[in-house]
Amino acid sequence: MGKLSTHVLDITQGKPGVGVAVSLYRVTDSGKTLIKTTLTNQDGRCDAPLLEGEALEVGRYELVFGAGDYFAGQGLQVPSPRFVDQVVIAFGIADAKQNYHVPLVVSPWAYSTYRGS
Repeated sequence: MGKLSTHVLDITQGKPGVGVAVSLYRVTDSGKTLIKTTLTNQDGRCDAPLLEGEALEVGRYELVFGAGDYFAGQGLQVPSPRFVDQVVIAFGIADAKQNYHVPLVVSPWAYSTYRGS
């Protein structure tokens, strides 16, 4: 059975994003359903997979990262309103037997992601 995981890399400071709020939503034609909220640990990762086993289903999902609050808490000078605030990554799970790793590489000015395993 597959699993869904994530982590946050702070490229401004060259370190893991510690304490970043992460929310996971399942997206359907009738709307979004919050599945889980968590914080990243000292390694910028979640302590457990966001979904795994039978809970990981084929479909559309969104990860929402509280990047703006994280950078404000780091004492970095950020504009108001923030350029990067909540980062929303919309993605699909096509095969629930595979592992899906969806990391966030982020600064107050830019972000990127990729599909890892």
